[in-house]
Amino acid sequence: MAQHLDKVSIIMSTFNSLAWVGEAIESVIAQSYGNWELLITDDASEDNTRQLLEFYAQQYDNVYIFFNEKNMGAAYSRNRGIAKATGRYLAFLDADDSWQPNKLAEQVEFMQRYHIPLSCTSYQVVDEHGKKLGLIDQQPHGQIDYDDLLKKRVTFGCSTVIVDKNETGYFLMPEMRTGQDYATWLGIIKKTGYAYHYPQCLTNYRITPGSISRNKFRKALRQWQIYRQQEKLSLRRSTVCFLNYAYRAIFRK
Repeated sequence: MAQHLDKVSIIMSTFNSLAWVGEAIESVIAQSYGNWELLITDDASEDNTRQLLEFYAQQYDNVYIFFNEKNMGAAYSRNRGIAKATGRYLAFLDADDSWQPNKLAEQVEFMQRYHIPLSCTSYQVVDEHGKKLGLIDQQPHGQIDYDDLLKKRVTFGCSTVIVDKNETGYFLMPEMRTGQDYATWLGIIKKTGYAYHYPQCLTNYRITPGSISRNKFRKALRQWQIYRQQEKLSLRRSTVCFLNYAYRAIFRK
């Protein structure tokens, strides 16, 4: 008898993503894991992203697309997909990243075996042309708690994350322009008690000239705001966590 595969709902947000979103979608289609749906919300793109998404939706009956009438940001767009998702698992893929073909199969099997509510993996950093930069994320592997994530002892690349809704319950991302993914993982781990970093490189993470995540000053400001405004940490604890974050940001490539 064939093994039952729980459905994975893959959440993607696009905005002027024509250059790379095709590669991202093709990496989903190439997955060895057979039971998935891809939910893409386009955030009022001004290029031909919409036309490309419509092409894929016409070709594949498990690719669904939604269009924002105006630009609302990644959190709102991802939440539209989350609200429509029918799978047990939620996976996230940014429009300029891509997966290895065994990504879903390997990570979901691992999560099922050990009843893990949320997991992330290592990732390969590539440039805008897909050239490997040799910066595979070498971080501590294994169980992660709330304090680990607060102090950035481990990095959750959004495109590496899978969440088991049977373990976490329903959730939405906070309506923040940046950092909503990090704030979401903090909220989940606070509830479940732990997550897990799976020690395999299953995702290509693309750095482009306009990447928000590449601007270190903006990242630092976002980090402080999440500590104080989202997590409601005291000034003292926020400072300790921020110093840990800053140390790792400076001394890690």
